[in-house]
Amino acid sequence: VQLQASGGGLVQAGGSLRLSCAASGGTFSGYSLGWFRQGTGKEREFVAAIKWGNSNPFYEDSVKGRFTISRDNAKSTLYLQMNSLQPEDTAVYYCTASRTIILSSLRVPSSWNYWGQGTLVTVSS
Repeated sequence: VQLQASGGGLVQAGGSLRLSCAASGGTFSGYSLGWFRQGTGKEREFVAAIKWGNSNPFYEDSVKGRFTISRDNAKSTLYLQMNSLQPEDTAVYYCTASRTIILSSLRVPSSWNYWGQGTLVTVSS
């Protein structure tokens, strides 16, 4: 499956953005889905994930209560609604997918199989 992320941009602190990730060459059926981000000079870090067969999403602590991950399987699209954005949220955001990832490895980038190209989110203070 190929992933295409979109929706990034420049926003002021306190603002909102919604990222989308569309699949091509397949559907999201059977896939766990996630979002990671990578700031300049930083390692790629986990943001949120929805594991296939588990309705409970998982979030990195700093985004809990501000970000919401969701998926529309009929449209093969993954979303990340980001509210109350802060300058420290500035990063390139990547969507990712895997059919085989296990719960304990959701936060590990190398455990995921497919990656989108990334979309830049810049939050100004």
